[in-house]
Amino acid sequence: MGRVTTRVPRTRMDLGRAVVDRRPDTVAVEEPLEVRVDGSSVTTTMRTPGDDFDLALGHLLTEGMVASAHDVATMMHCTDVGPDGSPTFNVVEAALSPGVSLLRPARERTESMTSACGVCGSASLDAVRTASRFDVAADAVRVEASVLAGLPDALRTHQATFERTGGVHAAGVADADGTLLAVREDVGRHNAVDKVIGGLARERELPLSGTVLVVSARASFEIVQKAAVAGIPVVVAVGAATSLAVELAADAGITLAAFVREGRISLYSRPDRVPDPPA
Repeated sequence: MGRVTTRVPRTRMDLGRAVVDRRPDTVAVEEPLEVRVDGSSVTTTMRTPGDDFDLALGHLLTEGMVASAHDVATMMHCTDVGPDGSPTFNVVEAALSPGVSLLRPARERTESMTSACGVCGSASLDAVRTASRFDVAADAVRVEASVLAGLPDALRTHQATFERTGGVHAAGVADADGTLLAVREDVGRHNAVDKVIGGLARERELPLSGTVLVVSARASFEIVQKAAVAGIPVVVAVGAATSLAVELAADAGITLAAFVREGRISLYSRPDRVPDPPA
């Protein structure tokens, strides 16, 4: 596995105090990861090294290319070599199980995929409305408002790389009582979601019924899409929700909560799953 962080030169200027400080700083590593399936490339994304198999599997699942972790027989790093001659581990090769083929081809894109990019450059919006196999709207889970309000702080306690760099997102999946089942970090918020879903999918079958996806960033379309495909009925975001995220959450029957911080919650869809707090 490559480095998660690295040290770089830095000059910090404090204009109010007229102070110039020159010393190394710790920043998050951003490197490309190519995912291949049976020798064919399906995506290349900029990510933070680490949990690459979770990322690869999570991407295949949330993009609707495979239905289960069992559809993937093996995953391995191809030992590609960087300019300095050292291995980079920036290619994951996945082999499908016997008799399994991809359910859909890789999404067509019109530009390279970056760490900030989930559905950026897609040929059409219809191409990314991947139909979930699960009836998320029928999930009977109920989550107390106090649980939702506490999830961002709980997530923050697991963000070790963020504490060192301030430069990565996090995604976690919790049960209805607020217990975090898994947390992953990455420079790309959609990568963090793929990592945490992929990690859980290696331990249990989808759907992830009765769970809550919490993200440290805004709730955009691709975050809600990935939750729907994984069968997650509740999404919590520290930041804002976009119009397409709200539309998709309403269509899929997902409870979408945004601006969840400082004891406040904004519910944009399916508020019936969250009982009103005591007066």
